Amino acid sequence: MSPFRKVVPYYWLHIKKYKWTFFFMFIAYGTGVLVQQLVPLYYRSVIDVITHADVPETVAAKLMYLLLAIALFTLLHEIFYRIGDYCIRRTHGEVTRALSNYAFSKIQEHSYRFFSETFAGSLVAKTRRFIQGYDAIQDQLVFAFWLTGIQLVSILTVLFFITPLIAIIFFFWCIVYLILTVYFVKKRTSYDFAEAAADTAVTSRISDVLANVLNIKMFAARTREENTFNDTTTIQMRARNDAWKFDNLQFAVQGLFMAALQVGGMYIAVRLWMTGTLSNGTIVLIQTYLATIFGSIWGLGRSISHFGKSISYAVEMVDVFEKIPDILDPEKPEKNRITVGAVSFKNVTFLYGENSATIFKNFSLDIPSGQRVGIVGHSGAGKSTITKMLLRFADITEGAVTIDGQDVRSITQDDLRSAITYVPQDPLLFHRTLRENISYAKPDATTSEIIDAAKRAHAHEFISTFAEQYETLVGERGVKLSGGERQRVVIARAFLKKAPILVLDEATSSLDSISEQYIQESFNQLMEGKTTIVIAHRLSTIQKMDRILVIEHGTIAEDGTHAELLAKKGIYNSLWSHQAGGFIEE
Repeated sequence: MSPFRKVVPYYWLHIKKYKWTFFFMFIAYGTGVLVQQLVPLYYRSVIDVITHADVPETVAAKLMYLLLAIALFTLLHEIFYRIGDYCIRRTHGEVTRALSNYAFSKIQEHSYRFFSETFAGSLVAKTRRFIQGYDAIQDQLVFAFWLTGIQLVSILTVLFFITPLIAIIFFFWCIVYLILTVYFVKKRTSYDFAEAAADTAVTSRISDVLANVLNIKMFAARTREENTFNDTTTIQMRARNDAWKFDNLQFAVQGLFMAALQVGGMYIAVRLWMTGTLSNGTIVLIQTYLATIFGSIWGLGRSISHFGKSISYAVEMVDVFEKIPDILDPEKPEKNRITVGAVSFKNVTFLYGENSATIFKNFSLDIPSGQRVGIVGHSGAGKSTITKMLLRFADITEGAVTIDGQDVRSITQDDLRSAITYVPQDPLLFHRTLRENISYAKPDATTSEIIDAAKRAHAHEFISTFAEQYETLVGERGVKLSGGERQRVVIARAFLKKAPILVLDEATSSLDSISEQYIQESFNQLMEGKTTIVIAHRLSTIQKMDRILVIEHGTIAEDGTHAELLAKKGIYNSLWSHQAGGFIEE
């Protein structure tokens, strides 16, 4: 499929909502241009009248009539153009807003895995170019293709009635010129794709560096990163230079055609004037139309190039739209019946990709409603994968994951996740106020509810030290806060969400031991009446769990209470012995 046919349906999807304004815009501008092309005819008459007038007074009335007609057509041209301006502003504003919302929505349809494999900066760049592409394409359609087309047709029509020979020459010249321009545009597509890819690479590199600036400073890697960035911008420069060189070749060929039109057209006009076939006014008319055609057709050639470039840039975002998310909601989702949170993994097989190793095979696990389960194991054993399967951040290959007997794949992802409070290891925050971050789980939370949640998470103490307190902006990804402070804000947010299942994925990993003791007290309250799954690196956080699972090579190697597992002298006992000296012993 051509890039044009691939991109345009996505624009039309939103343009058609405002199609009457959109099409009236073309009518208004087109009428304005058509009226404008009549003005040179009256100037032609003015020249002819003046040329053949012996006594000025005898033609004064006729001249005034001609000037009045010129003024009237000029006024009509302005009126229709202003109507067109109103329509384009109305359409442009609505459509670009709709495109922005659509792109935002389509991006969010993708799974956690998609975002973990894609640079955020590249998505921002592609979204920006997709929306800007509409701006450019609309301008080219209206002001280049449509208006230039009307200009050429009206000029050729007038010339055909006045001097058919010149009209025919102009017509065939325009056909050859447009064919040549389309040929160049098709050849330029590969340069446009290369330039778009290079631009995305630069944006992605900047985003990656800014997100990891602390690492760069810690490893004194500024020079290394600058050299790498220089390599990336060099590739971008070469892609641009290749495109510019091709443009220069195209413009040189087009310029020669323009010169041939300018000189050849006037040569024929002068020869016809010498034979008495054309009047003085007609010579002026032809020169006026020649100048109009010269400017319009030259601009049309550039516009076709810009049009092709805008389409090529927009294709990148369309590819994102058309990429089928690896996690999909069912076509006919069931009504959410999750109430008490009994979790069950039934003969589950899971692997991350066709060529990757199997993480779980025939894995089964039942967690009754209200039970508190700790999950431990060596790195890579599959602990966090259990939570990803439960939350449908990743889909299983075989078997079933159910909550209260309902398959998690039978309901929407939003319904599923609304039943689970998830506190991740990496405490991500929005660049918004502390109030907004805490209340994200409950947007209508009152100030007293927010403060109560912060107190229970032991976040109120440090929040109170800020001048703006709960109105303090936390910075991008919460950079203004320490790791422990970010974690406490995330935990405070969890207190506001009312859900039957609680998942803590190493949720205290960023806290010091003293803070952890306080948070653990709050967690005990948070866990009340909820099915709880705690992925733990610090074994001290799960001692009081109803049940502890030791995951080893995708299987449950050990299952029991803290005391029972210590008595077995197995894997858990070994892990506990290694950690007891590094953490506060209780």
